[in-house]
Amino acid sequence: MYNYKKMFVMLFLGFGSGLPYILLISTSTAWLRDVNVDLSYIGFFTWITFTYTFKFAWAPLVDRFSIPFLAQYGHRKSWIAFMQILIFLSLLFISNIDPIENFILFCIVGATIAFAGSIQDIAIDAFRIEYAHISDQGNLAASYQLGYRLAIIAATSIALIFADINGWSMTFKLMAGLMCLGLLGVIFSKEEKNKELGKLNFINSIVEPLKDFFSRFGMFMASILLLIIATYRLTDIVMGPMATPFYIDMGFTLTEIGAVVKVVALFASIFGIFIGGLLIKKIKIYKSLLLGACLVMLTNILFAYVAVTEKSISSLATIVAMDSLAAGIVGTVNIAFLTSLVSKKYTGFQYALLTGFMAGPGFALKGLSGVWANYLQEIFGFENGWMGFYITTSILTIPSIMLLLSYRNFLTKHENTI
Repeated sequence: MYNYKKMFVMLFLGFGSGLPYILLISTSTAWLRDVNVDLSYIGFFTWITFTYTFKFAWAPLVDRFSIPFLAQYGHRKSWIAFMQILIFLSLLFISNIDPIENFILFCIVGATIAFAGSIQDIAIDAFRIEYAHISDQGNLAASYQLGYRLAIIAATSIALIFADINGWSMTFKLMAGLMCLGLLGVIFSKEEKNKELGKLNFINSIVEPLKDFFSRFGMFMASILLLIIATYRLTDIVMGPMATPFYIDMGFTLTEIGAVVKVVALFASIFGIFIGGLLIKKIKIYKSLLLGACLVMLTNILFAYVAVTEKSISSLATIVAMDSLAAGIVGTVNIAFLTSLVSKKYTGFQYALLTGFMAGPGFALKGLSGVWANYLQEIFGFENGWMGFYITTSILTIPSIMLLLSYRNFLTKHENTI
């Protein structure tokens, strides 16, 4: 029963973690494209999520300090609760902004949401790692991913359908209300005190975690691991901001987009999440990583087919289902992989560092995704330009596949020592 309670907690924390991020990189881009903001500006807007990429820089603060008036409920929980409240208030604020008339203010409030969301993620990741033994991390990762995927459904399908009927202002007010669900994970959890956590000074918070990581794996292999992490999710990260604008450009209404994501992607992503957890148990992390990368590359290419064919809700539903299945598998496997590399002495900083390396190259490229899509459309035309965009983003998966194959022996040996 206790393990199920922990899974329940991670489900709601995953929801609270996923909602603000998806609202920024997906729902907000739909809002901007719906009111005819240029693709280039939409791509640039996604750069406000830089706080997620560089969250390792302030992870030591989350490790060392608590929010004073909430610290009585737990070190990690104080940060999670405070950031969730800040996100709630910011969503209410941004719901009253016209992005055409006040685009800069829209970006500033969006950046505030991103900053609070990134700090929340640092605390949740550390909380999850300290919450259970490594043998249970697969189940917790699956629960977290399930909550995260449910947040995606809420922030995309429910939000888009609701916006089609009630407008964007009311939609973001609704999303602010749903953000309160994340507090359930805080309320019903009991924080496990990490006695190994080093949090005395700058040296313990930053220098020693770095030394620990590189000493455990060696300078060369640590660098290879960081390179694998940096390239593994490039395709997902780069194409993400353009997904909903692409659907809109293809002639699908907000309700049609929302209905497809709601009905099809929900079941596909949940299925993928649990397949990911099952794969980790059956074939372990390395083979799961390799399989997931191949699936992401193949399913992303299928969007190129949508770009050059007539509008078909059934084709979109099928391809979105396959993409969601792959994303669910990769999300769960990637969390387990990063967790396997982290020392419990420095959970917050090291996990934030690894996720920062994961998002870093993608962060730089995703902001230019709108420029790239516009450029390809100018050269090859509207439909062929979108097709070229998805083909090139699929190619970004190849480096991680090559690295995984090249260092198979080390990776399989490492997972056997966990």
